[in-house]
Amino acid sequence: MPKRVLQGQVVSDANDKTIVVYVERRLTHPVLKKTVRLSKKYHAHDETNSAKKGDVVRIRERAPISKLKRWELVAE
Repeated sequence: MPKRVLQGQVVSDANDKTIVVYVERRLTHPVLKKTVRLSKKYHAHDETNSAKKGDVVRIRERAPISKLKRWELVAE
């Protein structure tokens, strides 16, 4: 099964080798037919501490590293 890849903005890089990525997605409400924005924050592993706050990055699903980290930064 392919791993999911998401794109979002780094909102925190305070922790060592960890970034918090804000991912927003848009969908149409089934009844109201209006565009709805849904957002979520993901903790991702950043081995080289290369991503900084405000960067737009891609993250990929992976096996759990810790309690919250189940994603990793995609090197581009």
